[in-house]
Amino acid sequence: MKHLFSIFFILSVCIVTYGQSLDPNYLAYIEKYHGIAIRQQKVHGIPASIILAQGLLESGAGRGRLATEANNHFGIKCHDWTGNRIFQNDDEKNECFRKYRHASESYEDHSLFLVNRPRYKSLFHLKPTDYVAWAHELKAAGYATDPAYAQKLISIIERYDLHEYDVAKRGLFCSHGENQTSEAVAVHQPVREIYKSNHIRIVIATANDTYASLAKELKISERRLRRYNEVGTDTELRTGNIVYLSKKKKRAACSNHIHVVQPGETLYGISQIYGIQLISLYKLNNLSFDQGAYIGEILKLR
Repeated sequence: MKHLFSIFFILSVCIVTYGQSLDPNYLAYIEKYHGIAIRQQKVHGIPASIILAQGLLESGAGRGRLATEANNHFGIKCHDWTGNRIFQNDDEKNECFRKYRHASESYEDHSLFLVNRPRYKSLFHLKPTDYVAWAHELKAAGYATDPAYAQKLISIIERYDLHEYDVAKRGLFCSHGENQTSEAVAVHQPVREIYKSNHIRIVIATANDTYASLAKELKISERRLRRYNEVGTDTELRTGNIVYLSKKKKRAACSNHIHVVQPGETLYGISQIYGIQLISLYKLNNLSFDQGAYIGEILKLR
C-alpha cells in the first residue's frame, strides 16, 4: 500500500527534542531558506538567525497568504514601492503589501529595507551574533506593533537553534560597509539533525532525499526503513516528510490523548505525526480499514 504525506499540511504536531516542541513546517522552512539567510548576512550584516526568525514569524513558515500569493515573507508594506502589490487587512483594513516574483527577492528587499532606512541604523552597531539585542532593537525601531515581537523572535531562534546559522561564529562575516575580499568562502552545512517523536528517533526529509539515500546515510537497510514508516516499495519521499528510524508504537505519548483532524490530513499522516502504528490508530478508533479521516473528527491516540 502506497502512502504519501507532506508535513506542509500539518497543523498539529508532537515532535520533541530536548523537551521542546518542534513544528515540522518550521523545520522544512529553515531547511529551504537558511542558505539565502546566510548569504544575506554575509552581504548586508543582518544575522541569519534574525532573518530566518522574522521570515518564520511573519510568513507563518511560508504558509501565510502574503507568502503563498505574493512571495512576501516579511510582511513589508508598500511604502514607496512601485512594483506589484497585494492587499490584505493588517493594522488597518485593506493595506498594501509588496509582491515579489520569487522568495529570494523578498529576502533581498527585506535586507535593503533595514539597511536603507535611518530608523534601523542603530541595528548595524550591534554585534552580528547578538540576536537578543537585534530582536529588541527591531521592535524598538518600530518594525512591528506586537509588544511581544522581540520575545517571539528570540523564542524561535533558541527553540530551533537558528543562531547556529550566524556565520560570524565561523569567522565568515563581513559587516555592512566593510570591504569584502573576492575570495570565496565555503559555508559548511549543519549535520543532519535527529529529533524524537513519541520517544522514537526521526529525521526530516530534505530535498533529494530518498529512502535509499537515507538508509545508506543512517546505516539502516532500506527495507527496514520502509517497514518502520509503513510504506511500500514504490513510495517516494517528499521534502518535509517525517522518517522514523525504528518501529512506531501502539500509543501516542502520555501528553497526547486526542487529535482533531484538520484539512489535508490523512490517517497515515496523523500516525506519522504522533509515532503510532497505522493499524493501532484504526483499532483505537474502531475504524474499518477502508475508512478515512474526515475534517473535525476526534481521534483517540491512546
